[in-house]
Amino acid sequence: MNIAIVCYPTFGGSGVLATELGKVLADKGHNIHFITYQQPVRLSGFHTNIFYHEVRVPTYPLFDFPPYETALASAMVDVVLNHQIDLLHVHYAIPHASAAYMAKQILAKRDVHIPVITTLHGTDITLVGRDETYSPVVTFSMEESDVLTAVSENLKSETYRYFNIHKSIEVIYNFVDVARFNKKPVDAFKKLIAPGGEKIIVHASNFRKVKRVDDVVKTFLLLRKQIPAKLLLIGDGPERPHIESMTRHCEECADIKFLGKQEQMEDILPIADLFLLPSEYESFGLAALEAMAAEVPVISTNAGGLPEINIQGYSGFMSDIGDVEDMAANAFKVLGDDETHRLFKKQALAQAKKFDIQHIIPTYEALYTRLLETSTAS
Repeated sequence: MNIAIVCYPTFGGSGVLATELGKVLADKGHNIHFITYQQPVRLSGFHTNIFYHEVRVPTYPLFDFPPYETALASAMVDVVLNHQIDLLHVHYAIPHASAAYMAKQILAKRDVHIPVITTLHGTDITLVGRDETYSPVVTFSMEESDVLTAVSENLKSETYRYFNIHKSIEVIYNFVDVARFNKKPVDAFKKLIAPGGEKIIVHASNFRKVKRVDDVVKTFLLLRKQIPAKLLLIGDGPERPHIESMTRHCEECADIKFLGKQEQMEDILPIADLFLLPSEYESFGLAALEAMAAEVPVISTNAGGLPEINIQGYSGFMSDIGDVEDMAANAFKVLGDDETHRLFKKQALAQAKKFDIQHIIPTYEALYTRLLETSTAS
């Protein structure tokens, strides 16, 4: 199949999933065309079946805000016409679904009928999409997609809760390449971070308020009163200056390291002993799943779709939003005894394997085949 994938190229979960999906589909012989404004961060190296098409948005004095959606729709039309694309798979509703609808209508005028799949990822529904500025367009473009998918049952429910749509939503879970993350940690790297054998705690996110990174720090400081530990904060975003300022005013600041954005998470996660994700909301929790694939137990909130992946008392523990005392207590349950920690590491990996990419990709392929057969029949 010739498949065009539209996504954001950044470190967010939607872009990561879309890129990894395209890479595996290319490995299976499909031709994958990525359409976005810059090369996706997870798209590295050369692959004969992967093509990248940059969306260029000319700037004119007339425009205070360059019309990206219009440029994106035009790019979709160009790629479909010149590369015999079979279907468009757009990730994140805003503005990709509406741009795909526009492209589909333009192509129909040329007697080219292209099916569109829209995959919902989270904040495109629960935050940005709910804004009345965007809601009518988001609702319309979701309804007009040939197939609508969501990455968790929770996100499916939230979509029906916040939008007046009647279209069926198929749940296809996010996935992880277990083989990529489950590898032996580099001892020299671990000793560099924790020379005294301290436990290594990791958090990774885009440092937005919804991630509650301040709760990561608070939980860590409570845990550190019980066991020696180091905290690695991975990522960047609007809350980082506040968190850095917060850590400068605590005695343990030397044990908290900011690593910034990191592309090769598979090199960092294996040295971790525990992963913290105290988010106010997660439609799925891909960062937690990647941690579990690296045999790292997870302490998280019970918000959104997290209970669908982090199993209480098995792969880790969950607490109510903001309950840092409970999160610290749960962290100590996992780390306070070596045998318990080994058991949770083993169980975290077993849970991650349920979401291994090799289990999920056939679901997407079956969806593509079904959609193309339906489109051909009609």
